[in-house]
Amino acid sequence: MLYRFSAINRPIGLLLLLLSSVTTSVFARPNMTPLGPNIADKGSAYYHFSISEYDSADGQRHYKVWTAVPDKAPPPSGYPLITMLDGNAVMDRLTDPLLQKLSAGNPPVLVVVGYQTTLPFEVNARTYDYTPPDKEHGDAGYTFSRGRKGGGSSAFRTLLEQRILPAAEKGVHVDHQQRALWGHSYGGLFVLDSYLSSQLFTRYFAASPSVGQGFNSLLSEMQTRKASNKQITLMEGNGDRRSDSNTAEPEVLRAVRTTIEGMAENGTAARYQLYPGLSHGQMFGASMEEALLEMSQAK
Repeated sequence: MLYRFSAINRPIGLLLLLLSSVTTSVFARPNMTPLGPNIADKGSAYYHFSISEYDSADGQRHYKVWTAVPDKAPPPSGYPLITMLDGNAVMDRLTDPLLQKLSAGNPPVLVVVGYQTTLPFEVNARTYDYTPPDKEHGDAGYTFSRGRKGGGSSAFRTLLEQRILPAAEKGVHVDHQQRALWGHSYGGLFVLDSYLSSQLFTRYFAASPSVGQGFNSLLSEMQTRKASNKQITLMEGNGDRRSDSNTAEPEVLRAVRTTIEGMAENGTAARYQLYPGLSHGQMFGASMEEALLEMSQAK
């Protein structure tokens, strides 16, 4: 069963989300088995796919982007559009039955941004691209977990907004009032950072965002911002919750409470969705499908 928290109990939901994100439990590492053919290779009865490739400005990261356009004609306002991170793993999970469900409504254009690899995740590249430079870590290029570099979210967002999305939308009738961004874990962190930094998207889906890994400054910014014409959905499972999760650091708890109070007082269009029993890893597929289905109902 999926729980939705309304504006009345949104503070409780957000508290659960962020408490879950800042526990010291170690999430299971993702399956890194090389991927086989995906729906773009096999063909779909409901969408047609195109593939493009890009390099980062410094030449260190190499991207593969799948753009999926519905075969169904767009409405007068244009198709909704959703940009999805960790695109290799997303493409591995896309199926024609799911695309059929989307096509039964107002199917969105999918811009699925991955890397030029056969693996589901490019761990070094995604760590750099999805984590923001901030006062807790320093400028872009700081050393992050397991020796990986972080802080490249601004450069990645520039590539996304100035090159990838304009190319994906070229010749496609898109509703610019219904652009969404979805990401999980570090990708969810990038969604929160983009919620604060970008004006391109109107819908933000952050699944299990890695706030607790030293990015508490994002919470402070979210508290003080009242974003107009934006909606944010925070999605979390509680399957990884440890029995001692109440031992989270007091300063983090205070930051969470302040953030929740500030967002509620500002009347922010924020929503929390709890997926009981789902682990951090399981939230990838569940939140991905939920975001897609929500965008297929966009008016």
